[in-house]
Amino acid sequence: MLNGHKTEKNFQTLDDIIKRKEELAAGIQKESDQISTLWHTLFIPPKNATKGEMVANIVSKSVTAIDAFLLVRKLMKTYGHIFRKRR
Repeated sequence: MLNGHKTEKNFQTLDDIIKRKEELAAGIQKESDQISTLWHTLFIPPKNATKGEMVANIVSKSVTAIDAFLLVRKLMKTYGHIFRKRR
């Protein structure tokens, strides 16, 4: 089995093969549409935010930046000797 689908089928006529081909093509098209929809949602710009949402977003990003700065500072203080040049 591959991806939950049975890979081996017994086809009796050419019509069975054509029908299976059409089923697979429809399934591929459906999955392609789903992937396309998900892909485009990644790159759609966010809707215009209200002033409150904008301020909350700025505060959130600022706190994240400060936290990252403090983490790097602490790591450099603790493990900074690894990055210093030797004399």
